[in-house]
Amino acid sequence: MSQYLKYFLSCFLLFFQISVYANDSSYKINPGDVLDISVWKEEELKREIRVLPDGHISFPLAGDLATSGLTLKQVKGQLVKKLSEYISDPVVNISVKSVEGNVVYVIGQVKLPGQFIMRRPLDAMQALSLAGGLTAFAKSNNILILRRNGKDSKAIKFEYGELEDGDKLDKNHMLKSGDVIVVP
Repeated sequence: MSQYLKYFLSCFLLFFQISVYANDSSYKINPGDVLDISVWKEEELKREIRVLPDGHISFPLAGDLATSGLTLKQVKGQLVKKLSEYISDPVVNISVKSVEGNVVYVIGQVKLPGQFIMRRPLDAMQALSLAGGLTAFAKSNNILILRRNGKDSKAIKFEYGELEDGDKLDKNHMLKSGDVIVVP
């Protein structure tokens, strides 16, 4: 198989994985995500819209809509309801073009701290791997995952050493958008 064909197939598979994950009916929209919205037979109502930091979008005739934390189906329902006031039986198409708002952060004693876009579901070990792994000075059994749920916050203890040994694999927490992994 030629090198170009292998490259094309790997790019296609990556795009397919991102598309399936982002357009999965369970995917929740995040601030920073880019949505592709169109209304059938209404060329003026075709937009690529980035979800604002407050979780809202603005769409012609529909106005301001809260989208953060909703599925595509829920946002589509809102749009159909609002547009029905102006258009008879609107057919709305909506997809996630980019999951840029679906991020986690890794800080502290890792080789490459920073923000990482979750193009697919990630667990804590995978995020630490994206961050280049732990430094020699990391306190591997004192890692915390900071998670916000609305106004509430919680710290989830994560013991890297146990998972490294193959023990307690159920403690490899699945991450949610906005989680911060702190490696002391």
